[in-house]
Amino acid sequence: MIQAGYKYRESPRFRLLSDQQLDELHSAALEILRRTGVEVLDDEGLAVFAKAGAKVDGRRVRIPPHLVEWAIRAAPSQVVLCDRNRHPALYLERYNSYYGTGSDTHNIYDPFTGERRPTIKADVAGVARVCDYLPNISFVMCMGIAHDVTEGISDLHHFEAMVTNTTKPIVFTAWNLDNLKDIVEMAELVSGDPETLRLNPCIVAYLELISPLQLAIEPTQKLIYMAKKALPVVWTPGQVGGATSPVTVAGAVAQGNAEALAGLVLAQLVREGAPVIYGGGSIQMHMGTTVACYESPEFMLSVIAAAELAHYYKLPVWSYGTCSDAKLFDQQAAIGGTLWTLLAALSGGNLVHDVGYLESGLTTSFEQLVVADEVIGLIRRLMGGIEVSEETLALDTIDQVGPGGHYLGAEHTYRHFRETWVPQLLDWRNYAAWARDGKTTLGDRAAQKARDILNTYAPQPLAEELRMQIGSIVQRAEARMRGAER
Repeated sequence: MIQAGYKYRESPRFRLLSDQQLDELHSAALEILRRTGVEVLDDEGLAVFAKAGAKVDGRRVRIPPHLVEWAIRAAPSQVVLCDRNRHPALYLERYNSYYGTGSDTHNIYDPFTGERRPTIKADVAGVARVCDYLPNISFVMCMGIAHDVTEGISDLHHFEAMVTNTTKPIVFTAWNLDNLKDIVEMAELVSGDPETLRLNPCIVAYLELISPLQLAIEPTQKLIYMAKKALPVVWTPGQVGGATSPVTVAGAVAQGNAEALAGLVLAQLVREGAPVIYGGGSIQMHMGTTVACYESPEFMLSVIAAAELAHYYKLPVWSYGTCSDAKLFDQQAAIGGTLWTLLAALSGGNLVHDVGYLESGLTTSFEQLVVADEVIGLIRRLMGGIEVSEETLALDTIDQVGPGGHYLGAEHTYRHFRETWVPQLLDWRNYAAWARDGKTTLGDRAAQKARDILNTYAPQPLAEELRMQIGSIVQRAEARMRGAER
């Protein structure tokens, strides 16, 4: 008999790599960094590696294994992200999974016209507003490159649109170091001052090195700046299997691991304890079309392997979810998006991005985003597992109902029926009820929900003085751009 007060709950997990395979991949990355090394194009980054004892030959830097091992130990195993109000929101550690949008798509499906068109600044604001409303979307990326603003500082416009339309943490991209500094300045204004932002970070800089094995000037400069500020970054390789990484999954993972660890070493050398979110995954190139395929099982395997390496190192991990190569929200988008979301949870991805991505990262879909929110809720219930306790085993209730009875009137049912997960968009009714209400598809209902949010929901506003200060930073950058053009 189960003991009184005993409770046990096991969360489902997915294991791809054995301990020996993880050791081999780690050793392979150490050997790549020791023998082949990385090319460092930024002078300051080069000097940092040289001072630490790495072998520098021109711009080629070969990193000794002991330096890599030190950096892994020095990096924090937990990164806490806060919301705009400085409240802790995301605990990036172990197997905690949080989902958010992707970044920098060129197109969007307009939820009111159904038209696929280039994104504008209002779309970035609209996606942020929808994300702010949806309970299972935990962070925001800009989800569009605005075509109606000055190109060289569109990233500043993106951040302005996001920070004024959501209180949730923001993962941002910056085109160059000057723009990065402007965005950090905006975040410092919102937080109150630089020290408050450092202690309660509401932003993460997304930084992507150039595969294979090249630390280009701009991402390296941005990594160094963020490390000096002790602000969190995502540092991830931009691999395409068969093009910029080996076509085999193991080779791509080994190279990607080396690339991720090279950035980790640099960040820790700049400031020991600098928060770095480990990223990885090699998008497989379809050799017949040269398209980088998000739904490729090889890509999924490489992302799972990167997540397991991050757990092996006890580092927070960047992952993928609810993205698809489908050209619109259809059955393919639903299949690919759901599979990605489940795999991210099972493998323990912490900061899971690309929710709402279609067309291999080129198009934003409100339908995919809204449905993803529901799918994430369902998967979170699955990941909650089953509680085994005296109460949940219900032996007394089973005995009271007995053979041939029913549980509709049981006190146990009354106490627990609200714990079952109930959908908002998936239709579990019978055919007659569905037909009576117009025979709507999941896409129809998702588009209507997105329109309703955009038409009626108002996020918590920023103080007017803050809005004006943020706007003045954008205007200052506009003036800088005009000066550069002369």
